[in-house]
This record gives sequence, C-alpha cells and structure tokens, in this order.
Amino acid sequence: MRRLIVVTPHVAQLREEFGRGFDRWHRENFGEGVEVRFVAPGGTSEIIKQLKAQYQAAWNAGRIDRATFAMEPGTIPIDLMFGGGSYDHGRLVWDLKVTRAGETVTLPMSVPAGFEQSQLDEWFGENAIGSQPLYHEDQHWLATAVSSFGIVYNREVYAELGLPAPASFHDLARPELMNAVAMADPRLSGSITTTLDYILSHEGWDSGWRLLREISANSRYFSGSSTKPPIDVSAGEAAAGLAIDFYGRGQSQSVLLEGQDPDDGRVGYVDPDGSVFVDPDPVSVLRGGPEPELARRFIEYVLAEQGQSVWNFAPDGEADGWGPERYSLRRLPARRVMYERHFDRFVDRVNPYDLAGDESPAGWRSSIGPMMGAFGIDTGSELKAAWASLNRARRDESFPPEVLAAMESAFYAMPTHSMPDGSSIAFTPENYRPIRNSWRDPEWGTRSRSAYTVFFRDQYERVVRLERERRLPATES
Repeated sequence: MRRLIVVTPHVAQLREEFGRGFDRWHRENFGEGVEVRFVAPGGTSEIIKQLKAQYQAAWNAGRIDRATFAMEPGTIPIDLMFGGGSYDHGRLVWDLKVTRAGETVTLPMSVPAGFEQSQLDEWFGENAIGSQPLYHEDQHWLATAVSSFGIVYNREVYAELGLPAPASFHDLARPELMNAVAMADPRLSGSITTTLDYILSHEGWDSGWRLLREISANSRYFSGSSTKPPIDVSAGEAAAGLAIDFYGRGQSQSVLLEGQDPDDGRVGYVDPDGSVFVDPDPVSVLRGGPEPELARRFIEYVLAEQGQSVWNFAPDGEADGWGPERYSLRRLPARRVMYERHFDRFVDRVNPYDLAGDESPAGWRSSIGPMMGAFGIDTGSELKAAWASLNRARRDESFPPEVLAAMESAFYAMPTHSMPDGSSIAFTPENYRPIRNSWRDPEWGTRSRSAYTVFFRDQYERVVRLERERRLPATES
C-alpha cells in the first residue's frame, strides 16, 4: 500500500478523520488504498524549525540542485504540511536562506501545487476572504479551512465578578480581570501571534501596544500551547482567554449538559464586533517529498465537497465518505459552495465570509514575540505590580493628576532601539523596518531583547515607586 507522509499541528481527532476519509476517497477514485501517516511534532513554529533543518542538511549534502533547487523524490521524507495559518505556510516560501556561489538566496521549502486556474476558480471563486487570499498566487499553499480568532470566557466566573460578557478585546483589559486572563506565549504559538497581530493592526501602533500591555498585565499565565487557555477557562481556572474559534466553540460544546442551550452553558465564545480576523488554514506540497502525486490527490480530496464536509458536519457513524465518522471537528470549510449548498448540515451555522473584516495586517507581526516577551512575559511580576499601582491611583480621586500622568507615561513607555552602527532610534512604526532588520542578526536580536527587558523592568519599578512615594507620610518619603 502506498503511503502519504503529512506533517501537521492538527489534533489527533482531525488526523484520524482525514486519514480515514482520504483512504476511502482514493479507493473509490483510483482503486487502491493509501496509508496516511501523520507526523505531529508540535505547533507550526516547531514544524518549520524541523523542516528548515532537514532542507539545510540536504543542501549541505549536495542533494539539492544548486541552480534549479530540484530534488529527487524522497530527499525530504514528508509530502505535505497540513494546517497552520497562512503566515506559517508563507514561511515555507521565504524563510530558509542558503548560500550559493557566495550569495545568500532563498530556498523555498514548498512547491507550486500546479492546478489549472479553472480548477482554482471552481474551488474558490474570488481569491479572498476579508483581507486575506484563499490561495498563494503561485499555489505554494491553498486554504482547506478558515479560522477566526476571538474570546472564550466562563459565564459563571464572570457572574461572580459582576461583569457583563466580553464583547471586544478591550474587555480583557478591565482591571477586575487581573490574574484572570489565560494567554498563550506568542513566541511559541503561531495562532496566538496571528490574533495579537490583528489586534495591534486594528487598534493602530500606539493604542494597540497599550491594549496588549493591559491584557498582558491581566494575564494569569502565558502557556506554551494555544489549546490550554480554553480548557482552563472551562474549568474556572481563568475568566477568559484568547482562542481560535474551533477551540472556543469546541470547549463550549464539551461542557454542555444534555439538552442545554449553548447560550446557557458554562463556557461562551465570541468573535469581537468589528475586529474579526479570518485566516486560511492551508495545505502545502513540500519540495522533494516521496509521493508528489499522492500529495496533489490529497489536496483534491480535501477541497472536494466530500472532503470539505468533514470540517463541520456532525458525525453520524456511517462510512459513506460524507462528514466525519466519529468526531465533530467544529471547523469552518474554505469553499463558498459549502455555505451555499450544505449550510443546513453544519454543526456551527457561522459563515466566515459574512464575518471577516477587510483590514489587512500592518506588517508588524514579527514585533509581537520580542516586545510582548520583554514587556509582558519576562517582566510579568513587575508588570502586575505596576498595573496594580496604576489602577489604585486611577481609582483615587484625590491622587495628584501630575503624578498619575507620570505613572501612566512610564507604564506605557516604549524603548529606544540601539542599532549596530551605534545610533539609537525610537521604537515607532516609521522605524520598524530597520529595527526588524537588525533583529535578523541573532546576536543583535538577543542583545536588543535583553535591553528591552531591562527598560520595561525599570519603567514598572518607577510606576510602583511613584505611587508609594505619594502615599508615604512626608517624614518617610
């Protein structure tokens, strides 16, 4: 039996359903079965790290043609990358740099899928959902499903706190939620980085960083996995958290009592009004994989209506090739035709084409990890102490406004950046490109992050000191 090797961040239930579904579809259409072997080493960041290492090793060993980048099938032992966001699949195209004849060049790890434009038009129609394309212009990736990013929250905890249900990302910055917001570390989770990037872009540079600082100050923790916050919110370990739509909806469903209305369940999920980012969840054919023909056929299956039905139909236990057999995946398919012809069979009656915002990310994504690491994660205890001091001062009507203004200025301050040539520039959107480029030197990037951390720690300590000095009797100050 032929074997298809797929690397993926997808959960086990999804892997089982699509592995079984492709084998059945392939038997029906080509008269032979296929064993789908899924490799799941972790999130997309870990997957790309491992793929880069494999391609670099093949390049160093001379197994990749230096002129054309051609590779013999099986040079890389994986056929497809299935799942993750469009940004991560874009990294397969541009993220690996190799040296050729003394020149640094880009080695694409994926290859164009090679379908006719008429086939793409049949599958996708207009190549857009909100501000995002549904497939790469050269077919290095194609959307199979789409995801939105919102807020998962515990209704019981919110009731105990006396708060209304969250409706926007700003609601996660309420002072009452201090130590109650579950977060994933954007340095480890591509999906949470996508969410935070869209918040920053939607709010704008100054307002966006303020909001991300406040949400960080309310964080209970920063997990290494984006799957942990919805689970902890469900258990009452946190009031709310950021979540991919299917994690949020799935957790909401999992705690419903028999016959209970989802609106009355313990866990709720909301796509914030006016700021919903919808992103493709693609598949990419990897360069030099062992079974390029099977890889293309897998894409054909996943984008056929039969394959698309697996994402959001309810499981019925029947092996008829439509919908999942055992697990409700609660994902939104990529093809418009599914919403036009099969919407009545969906578990989640949500149409992402109606939901998606039309704002494009501003191009600041690579700043999220370094800056939030410095101002919100590596300085977490200092940030929380400063946030508590600031909110006490804000609630005190007698607190001197000039001192409060100084505290706020220190709390929200952003650092200057030292360039390799010895100059210093402000951390602003106008200067972001040269700052980002300087980070590409690993040593300079590490040095910069360390300097930012020291800067933020000093600012937070100043906030605490200003409040303490104001409240101490004159003889003690």
